[in-house]
Amino acid sequence: MNQKVMILTGAGQIGMAIARRMGYGMKLVIGDKKPENAKAIAKIMKDAGFDAVPVEMDLSSRPSIQNLIAKAQTYGDITMLVNAAGVSPSQAPIEAILKVDLYGTAVLLEEVGKVIAPGGVGVTISSQSGHRMKQLTPEEDEQLACTPTEKLLALPLLQPENIRDTLHAYQLAKRCNEKRVMAESVKWGQRGARINSISPGIIVTPLAIDEFNGPRGDFYKNMFAKCPAGRPGTADEVANVAELLLSEKGAFITGSDFLIDGGATASYFYGPLKPQ
Repeated sequence: MNQKVMILTGAGQIGMAIARRMGYGMKLVIGDKKPENAKAIAKIMKDAGFDAVPVEMDLSSRPSIQNLIAKAQTYGDITMLVNAAGVSPSQAPIEAILKVDLYGTAVLLEEVGKVIAPGGVGVTISSQSGHRMKQLTPEEDEQLACTPTEKLLALPLLQPENIRDTLHAYQLAKRCNEKRVMAESVKWGQRGARINSISPGIIVTPLAIDEFNGPRGDFYKNMFAKCPAGRPGTADEVANVAELLLSEKGAFITGSDFLIDGGATASYFYGPLKPQ
């Protein structure tokens, strides 16, 4: 039977929350670098009545991404992409952050965009970090948006001498995600499909807990304490936004990024989180 297929990359709490909202009646193809994580999430979803299959996938590898897509196509038309894969500044070195979060996301959007079904839709999870770094020049933004994927990591602004630390690398990757979504939305539109991004703030997940316990833990705890919401967010609150973007109610929304951070970025620029 030809099914509608959702590709979910990143077997974590945010991706699973979105899949639970939107994946009913679909084949869920769950890709993660760690097979045990993909299998665990697939089991949780199957035990809740969803039709899910785990696949090992490395977001930093184009062949691995192509293999995931080929596997998904054996079940039917790919109609939905939820990309929640990635690494954080406390989890990986600069090179890995750029290869996974920046290059890998760009490749995934490109490869899925080649085969997404008419009427299809996608969402990729970016981060508030892309909104708080120093503004890039229009030329640099266009480079992040439009440079052929295999040449992205050769851009001057992504060279080691121009990157201060893992947080700066992460900010650049997430800025690239936003710009890439804008450029890819034009191509997806030619297939009658839509793609958007969501930039969450501090969302309580295992990845966030790693950050709370990492070298910048106090920084992050201070951030959510002093943001207007006064707390971190939950995966289901991100899924609320994704549900809009992935449903017919969001039919006029594409090429956009949605900041959902409890006001932390606003506080960073205009409130008590503003750097002194």
